[in-house]
Amino acid sequence: MEVYIDDMVVKSQEKSQHVRHLEEVFNILRRYRMRLNPKKCAFGVSSRQFLGQIVNKPGIEPSPLKVEALRNIPDPRTPRDVQVLTGQIAALSRFISRSSDRCKPFFQTI
Repeated sequence: MEVYIDDMVVKSQEKSQHVRHLEEVFNILRRYRMRLNPKKCAFGVSSRQFLGQIVNKPGIEPSPLKVEALRNIPDPRTPRDVQVLTGQIAALSRFISRSSDRCKPFFQTI
């Protein structure tokens, strides 16, 4: 189980383990009188958007929406535009090799 502030993901290698893992999580939640928001729950899914990324069996992938937004961003013309661009790149940095090195020219213009 991975917990992020008020979000969590329960992952299992096998479907047979998943029910047991969910039972453990529900027991912990009950013990501490915590509740889940039904609108945010999805059980038994193989892929799900989570914290702006796609979590699936192979691992974590960037959100296609974020990738598309970065691809379609207009050429930066002002320091603010450069900040927006570097912010979008930072949001995808775990998926871009050497992103900080590649962004140095942008940072030098700000």
